[in-house]
Amino acid sequence: MSDDLPTEPENTQAEPLSRAIGERYLTYALSTIMNRALPDARDGLKPVHRRILYAMRELRLAPNGAFRKSAKITGDVMGNYHPHGDAAIYDAMARLAQDFAMRYPLVDGQGNFGNIDGDNPAAARYTEARLALASEALMDGLAEDAVDYRPNYDGTLTEPVVLPAAFPNLLVNGASGIAVGMATNIPPHNLHEVIDACLHLIKTPDARDDTIAGIVQGPDFPTGGVLVESRETIAEVYRSGRGAFRIRARWEKEDLGRGQWQLVVTEIPYQVQKSKLIERLAELIQNRKIPILADVRDESAEDIRIVLEPKTRSVDPEQLMAALYRVSDLELRFSLNMNVLIDGRVPKVCSLKEVLRAFLDHRREVLVRRSNFRLEKIAARLEVLEGYLVAYLNLDRVIEIIRYEDEPKKIMMAEFRLSDVQVEAILNMRLRALRKLEEIELRAERDSLLEEREGLQAMLSDEGAQWARIAEQLREVRNLFGKSTREGQRRTQITDAADVEPIDMDAMIEREPLTVILSKMGWIRAMKGHQPLDAELKFKDGDGPGLALHAETTDKLLVFASNGRFYTLPANGLPGGRGMGEPLRLMVDLPNDADIVALFPWREGEKYLIASKDGNGFIVQSGDTLAQTKSGKQVLNGYALLCKPVSGDHVAVVGENRKMLVFPLDELPEMARGKGVRLQKYKDGGLSDAICLTLSDGLSWPMGGGKTRTESDLEEWLGKRAGAGRMAPRGFPRDNKFV
Repeated sequence: MSDDLPTEPENTQAEPLSRAIGERYLTYALSTIMNRALPDARDGLKPVHRRILYAMRELRLAPNGAFRKSAKITGDVMGNYHPHGDAAIYDAMARLAQDFAMRYPLVDGQGNFGNIDGDNPAAARYTEARLALASEALMDGLAEDAVDYRPNYDGTLTEPVVLPAAFPNLLVNGASGIAVGMATNIPPHNLHEVIDACLHLIKTPDARDDTIAGIVQGPDFPTGGVLVESRETIAEVYRSGRGAFRIRARWEKEDLGRGQWQLVVTEIPYQVQKSKLIERLAELIQNRKIPILADVRDESAEDIRIVLEPKTRSVDPEQLMAALYRVSDLELRFSLNMNVLIDGRVPKVCSLKEVLRAFLDHRREVLVRRSNFRLEKIAARLEVLEGYLVAYLNLDRVIEIIRYEDEPKKIMMAEFRLSDVQVEAILNMRLRALRKLEEIELRAERDSLLEEREGLQAMLSDEGAQWARIAEQLREVRNLFGKSTREGQRRTQITDAADVEPIDMDAMIEREPLTVILSKMGWIRAMKGHQPLDAELKFKDGDGPGLALHAETTDKLLVFASNGRFYTLPANGLPGGRGMGEPLRLMVDLPNDADIVALFPWREGEKYLIASKDGNGFIVQSGDTLAQTKSGKQVLNGYALLCKPVSGDHVAVVGENRKMLVFPLDELPEMARGKGVRLQKYKDGGLSDAICLTLSDGLSWPMGGGKTRTESDLEEWLGKRAGAGRMAPRGFPRDNKFV
């Protein structure tokens, strides 16, 4: 039988599943961290961005040259360097061209590359691109052995491991990415300030973090805005490499004459889509969440212009904007997480100073490599020049050898002690180069190269001279992109403005009567005025009347559900009564398996008796029932059955077994949350209903036909809480409900 069993292939190895999965997941995680999500601290680029710029350089798409189709660029990047989807590559390239996403765009785009409204770029076949001037600065030195190269994915070409980077692109343009178990999010900064910080760090290598943070004042977003943070907070965020910045829209008050005015938003926070922002503001107006705001209009052309029209001009503009900051993206918090790859290998959360130091160390390595490359070129050229000069000194003999000898190369090498390279250069000389003027120019070139070589050798032997040269290069870049240019001026204003107390929106709501209708299926609406609660209304097919109550637009409505949670609804935000309303479950996070137990207006200082199906309950203050979020507030643990206002001095409860018990109200505890205490004891079944009453007034219940019966003597049912009780009075409703 053993001969019939399948045999394992020879190249198969058995290993525990946990180890196999662990090793493969670790490989995947490292690949994501190193090759996709985290930027390199040296040039601030991810591999896809670096490959896009390098491929465009190979296509000779210089800043002053012609544009090429984006489809061509995307195809070259995908085919030569980045074997991933063309859509992902094009999206990455399009972002490099968006002036609202990049502080200093690295790609010069022609055509529709998207806009701040959130519209996508046109297809790659419709747009064209070339390198921007900033990209040229990032790649300056690639042809001079400034960085290492590695084989591309299939080994047919090579690509740079990192770009030389003439400026700290990581901070200047920012970066964001999500890896496995880690993420990065770095805002853009002003190039002039970042280079000033680099120059200070060159001058004072042990500079304090606070000093560096004082030079780099804070993020400088391409969309402008106002950064509302203290200097201490900004310095702490830069020191730790983690934190958040609060960024607000920039706005101004526009006078319309005759006491009329409106607010105009001219800059919005970074990465906020203008169309979605306006939709949100319009939704707030429609739902009456900001009753003081009458209208919002988008009058933007090339510049942003969002007009906010107040309902009354007596309101303070600062307070109105403070209210809008709380409920819209006119203010947001931009998280900073400076998690980057140091030397392209080690992920680390760095401080501002550490990131700048990584860049400067890279620039020094680039300088040394370019200098050594230049020395090699100088040595090669000097060797050729020396050969030329020997030829000029012995011009007649050189011509004679070339004319009459069969192997002039060997004879010249032996007679004049020249190298193979020198003889080849002499033999390849043109006749026109034999003029006297050419000899003078060669001697001048030789002297110039000797002087340059001496300077380079002196710099390479002196670390101070190296840093001086780096500082000079940084100043040159600062002159190109710094504050002296229109693009280099700071766009984001930094202020430590005190927070303004927002308008009390509840006080701005006009007080009007409402009739709130809740159907059996949970559709809610509000009709103007106090309509009869038993009036006939239209409902959806299969639906019918549920709860109805009188309220006012200024009220907050409490919804108590069988899951023991209270939900809060503003009465002025309910849909109008012309339609069928809207599902209550869409307005609050009410689970599908939870039923609505009660709906009533919230009143300050009131108390409510709440009880569960099991017969447990307690008294809760109205202040403990208000919910601040759509998810509600958990108050009663257990399946909730009822919620009744507290009044009088006694509580009457009736079980499903029709036994009734009356006990003093003060035997019930007041709690903010919990299971409560036992109201009545049952052998079978549970609680059916409960109500608060005044013992001297007796207990009343409806009899039908508009009649009411009152049991004035309740001595027979009086007892202690948690008692079994006695059978309900004769004539008590068959549904076991007090009301």
